[in-house]
Amino acid sequence: MIQSSFDLVIIGGGPIGIACGLAAKKNGLNYLILEKGTIVNSLFNYPANMQFFSSSEKLEIENIPFISKESKPKRDEALEYFRRIVTSNKLNINLFERVNRVTKKGHLFSIVSNKATYSSLNIVLATGFYDIPNKLIVPGEELAKVSHYYDNPHYYARQKLAVIGASNSAIDAALECYRKGAEVSLIIRGAEVGKRVKYWVRPDVINRIEEGSIKAYYNAQVKEIKEERIIIEQFSKTISIENDFVLALTGYRPNFKFLKELGVQLSMDEKRLPKYNQNTMESNVTGLYLAGVICGGLETHKWFIENSRVHAKLIVKAILNKKKTHK
Repeated sequence: MIQSSFDLVIIGGGPIGIACGLAAKKNGLNYLILEKGTIVNSLFNYPANMQFFSSSEKLEIENIPFISKESKPKRDEALEYFRRIVTSNKLNINLFERVNRVTKKGHLFSIVSNKATYSSLNIVLATGFYDIPNKLIVPGEELAKVSHYYDNPHYYARQKLAVIGASNSAIDAALECYRKGAEVSLIIRGAEVGKRVKYWVRPDVINRIEEGSIKAYYNAQVKEIKEERIIIEQFSKTISIENDFVLALTGYRPNFKFLKELGVQLSMDEKRLPKYNQNTMESNVTGLYLAGVICGGLETHKWFIENSRVHAKLIVKAILNKKKTHK
């Protein structure tokens, strides 16, 4: 049984999904945001002490001021900002409602969630990529001591911790856990700390490595994870490291399976870029729009809040133009 019919259903209640909702409301569209978790669920699951690379004004949506204590806000400030936007603007958002299936018949999409079924002329996918980690695909990855997400350094105090990765998330975790008393081994596939690491953090971790506070293994690959050890390979040499916990912070990927089920075409190269019109954000499926980081495929460093905020206005403009055309 179809509960409601809309001009636009937005799947994903993160910053860009919220921006799409604001633009839809401002322009008189009948819209609904469906979010499987809480408001800005991905940000909620970021590390407790995370600080954004971008300044607060670059994270603002719809010109709503974002006031933070420092120029670069922290996670809790972002949660407060987006929660207040949703609340004060009375956005039509259903939380803790997961979309299970989307089908299209004629001009209408049918969106089936764990709670109801909806009908819509248009859909926006603003689902991000934080739900699906890039797996190591090694023996022992399924052990309870292995996590692909990091929250609080206190948990790893006085423990032998292996952090795998060279991006912001891995470096932040390594530094924070070291400063809370963890014995940190940093395992990096490349020859150095990632170039995209926050400019005020990169010198810090390099100094900690050079002084020996954090042990770094460059040009290294994880081969196996055991209950009390982690086995890596470096320059064709096998190294066994004593280990209590593993943080495999090797990045995340969009839900390509969901995109394929919807009929969105993906490039055949390693980037797996979805097909869409850059002027309207409409995919090769008529009425299905993409917004935010999902547009970058496996290039998850390409789109951020600050450069994808504009997607909301492009999408709503395209939908309004269609409505005028069909009148």
